[in-house]
Amino acid sequence: MMEKRREQSKGLKKASLPVAGLGAMGNLVGGSIVGGAKIGGLEGNMRGPRVTILVLEFEDFENYVGVVARSFLRQRPELPFLAVAESPPYPPLALPEGARLLVLSPSPDQPPQTHRPEFNVQTEFVLLVPDGVELDHGRQIERLIRELEGEGGGPVRLVAAPVLTRSAVQCLHLRVNLREWTATYTSAASGSSGSVCTALQGDAVVLIRTEDLFNLSVPLGRPLMSSLFVQTSLRGWKVKLLEGPSFSASHRPLFSSAHNQWKVDSRLKDATSHLMRSFGMKRVVLPDGRDQWFGCSKETPRCFGTVRDDTPEYLYLERWTPPCCLRALRETTKYVINILESSGVRYWLEGGSLLGAARHQDIIPWDYDVDFGIYLEDIPNCDYLKNLDSGSLVDANGYVWERAVEGDFYRVQYSEANHLHVDLWPFYPRNGVMTRDTWTEHKQDVEFPEHFLQPLVPMQFAGITAYGPNNHRAFLELKFGEGVIENPQYPNPAKKRLDRSRTLGS
Repeated sequence: MMEKRREQSKGLKKASLPVAGLGAMGNLVGGSIVGGAKIGGLEGNMRGPRVTILVLEFEDFENYVGVVARSFLRQRPELPFLAVAESPPYPPLALPEGARLLVLSPSPDQPPQTHRPEFNVQTEFVLLVPDGVELDHGRQIERLIRELEGEGGGPVRLVAAPVLTRSAVQCLHLRVNLREWTATYTSAASGSSGSVCTALQGDAVVLIRTEDLFNLSVPLGRPLMSSLFVQTSLRGWKVKLLEGPSFSASHRPLFSSAHNQWKVDSRLKDATSHLMRSFGMKRVVLPDGRDQWFGCSKETPRCFGTVRDDTPEYLYLERWTPPCCLRALRETTKYVINILESSGVRYWLEGGSLLGAARHQDIIPWDYDVDFGIYLEDIPNCDYLKNLDSGSLVDANGYVWERAVEGDFYRVQYSEANHLHVDLWPFYPRNGVMTRDTWTEHKQDVEFPEHFLQPLVPMQFAGITAYGPNNHRAFLELKFGEGVIENPQYPNPAKKRLDRSRTLGS
């Protein structure tokens, strides 16, 4: 008898409450979770359903949500079934009795609970089901629940079962680096029972605790799998992919015409772009090594605005230079070096760029431009520079060459739209010292002995071989101070300091 009572106490109140008629939050019962806290005065002193079936990703113009609902409710009529849409579907969904539609977009005549999913799910678990999936027998759900409970609250916080389609579900490892605006997928062991990883690729039914789902920042973002696993991987959660039970999907492919499939693909592309930008992901590395970019390009403005106090805005967000910006800087650097070398203009890595070459053989991970010194007397050798006394020049490849308005130097911009740039600082020798007629307020903008440039030496930088001073350590310590290579710091520590406890490679 005691065992039976204990088992019953785990149950939660039935979830299919008519939300639109709710008054105060105290009228909600069961185990609905908001921010990790249970709402309502009753915790289910009678046995009720433990899982809510939730179908999120479906298309208005062609879907099988009604078929999915009938399949699940035929086997398990007591389970709450929710179809979730951003806005009222058109044409309307034909749902069977026992299934409900939850519209996420708010309505001014309804209370907030109506449109918030955490108020509509009052079971311990949520089963996330793709469109077109059918339930063959109720034991499939119990198996998933047992598997998740068996993990005992460890790192495995999601359990998934494959959907039988032509393409198998793959287990992936996902590493999200917010500081570098990058998500990287790599292949993991798949196809074996109980594979544990951090992301999935392909159709799968996923079970998660309601509390965990609604403690995510964006619990029901689209595309669902991308949104879900970016957030769970950042929390250190894992997903266990089972070999069985598998779920059937007789309606595959989902869409009956090439036109409808094209519409779906276009919506998926737009949704992915919106999601990644909202999460601050500028670059996604796919399992096959290909890159997807969601940041700036040659046709768009750069990802950050005017830099104040030598401290770009992304440093205040605890992030470094977006990878799309680094890509643009590298491309511009290679292009400018090619022009200078082919024109006979002597150049060397300067300032923070030389520091980046010494530390990383690349641009400093938080830098926002590239600096070269050049010999003033060589400027007439370069057609792009010699006629820049006023105005600017857009070359055949879209790069913008200009005389900088901030001082006596030259600037090469990535494009007219994107102002990521390489600066060229002209120096000339006087009594064995390299000097200039005008100076900036930058600490490193000082005179130095010409012997550092005799000879110039090759250095790896930004994926190519560039030239730098022949004793770069002494050159850098002259400009920045002793130990500058080993002690990285942001350009203006008075405004923002680098957290030394976080290593450069992390």
